[in-house]
Amino acid sequence: MATDDGSTKDRARAPDPTRRRRRRMTGKERREQLLDIGRALFAERGFEGTSVEEIAAKAGVSKPVVYEHFGGKEGLYAVVVDREMSRLLDMVTGALTGGHPRELLEQAAFALLDYIEQYTDGFRILVRDSPVAQSTGTFASLISDIATQVEDILGLEFKARGFDPKLAPLYAQALVGMVALTGQWWLNARRPNKSEVAAHLVNLAWHGLDGLEQKPRLIGHRRS
Repeated sequence: MATDDGSTKDRARAPDPTRRRRRRMTGKERREQLLDIGRALFAERGFEGTSVEEIAAKAGVSKPVVYEHFGGKEGLYAVVVDREMSRLLDMVTGALTGGHPRELLEQAAFALLDYIEQYTDGFRILVRDSPVAQSTGTFASLISDIATQVEDILGLEFKARGFDPKLAPLYAQALVGMVALTGQWWLNARRPNKSEVAAHLVNLAWHGLDGLEQKPRLIGHRRS
């Protein structure tokens, strides 16, 4: 039987359509890939526990590629943190759409809990290397930014109720700090559910505000 040796050779040389060459990433795509990998590692191990070598290995590139895009681990971390801070601040400020002051408290509490639920890695990064308890640091600065938004709302409410509006910044820091610290606890506990946590936070905050004394006094004998 005659065979078509030419056709056989041609088929052998022809490329297999099932095999595709890996497309080279654009600079923007590579940058986003490195940010995603860095974000996951920073959330899991913190800044100190993450190395450029590991970031590069997971991305399938050499260390110089990481340095080319971010100048090193510090630059990559700074971009990750900046993105998370912007995302959380946008979610909180965007949630404050108006209405009754108690509803505004609910909106702020839900916004933070929504962020923790949807962007868990981001929240872990913010609180891991910059705990809320620190007077300086990224998360402390972010909390102050959010408190400034709440401060304006409280100032109007204080003025309407005959309280000194100059005290609004103090109460804003207290309220936002309470929600933030509760959020840190809920990050791992996840019990009770988000709605219940928000309801209890607002319950404490609102009924505490509702019963405020204009000139509170300490009942113990302490020096100022």
